[in-house]
Amino acid sequence: MTVSFHKYGQQFFPGTGDMDEIGIGPGKYTSVNVPLKDGIDDEGYLTLFKPVMQKIIEVYQPSVIVLQCGADSLGCDRLGCFNLSIQCHGQAVDFIKSFRIPLMVLGGGGYTIRNVARCWTHETGILVGEDLAPELPYNEYFQYFRPDFQLHPNTKTKVVNMNTPSYLMAIREHVEENLRRLKGAPVVDMQEIPASIVAPVVDEDADADVRFPIREQDKHRETIKDIYTD
Repeated sequence: MTVSFHKYGQQFFPGTGDMDEIGIGPGKYTSVNVPLKDGIDDEGYLTLFKPVMQKIIEVYQPSVIVLQCGADSLGCDRLGCFNLSIQCHGQAVDFIKSFRIPLMVLGGGGYTIRNVARCWTHETGILVGEDLAPELPYNEYFQYFRPDFQLHPNTKTKVVNMNTPSYLMAIREHVEENLRRLKGAPVVDMQEIPASIVAPVVDEDADADVRFPIREQDKHRETIKDIYTD
């Protein structure tokens, strides 16, 4: 399952990601695109993000989530056209974290570097459960964050929000309709993995500070041919 919230339309690169792009063949309905217009703000984004992600997680039941936090969705980004604040970005991360599913968080785009650093610092704090002070501590890059030297600067722009409530509701209804066509969460048969593939046999009395030679490790591993020979 792949889910993407992104700017779409007006020949915006890469020109893909419309609502109707839902995957093909065995992967049909496992690609969820949420196309947004210019100027989306905190309220509109979270009003859509939370129920959509809630429904996807309920239906698909992922065992792990990879969350990419592209900061080009922040207001004041050099190439972006949204009006999201760093707080909103963090709320989206915190919402996904609240499901208590194994989570890998990645960076992504972002072209106003000082705000990218602020955003990912804020989100790292959320992920490790640390409340960060709004004032930035003095460091060798301190002058890059002038004039406010704050973790949460004002990122509001004059870009008009083109995402009407009716448009956002239409996206939500479209996504939920496609999710109803899924045949439930995927199931994969579990098979026992030979212990020799997972880890080499190591002498428990051996010196823990001495690296086990690769050649010795290979001697204790079964080859693919050995495993699948009839």
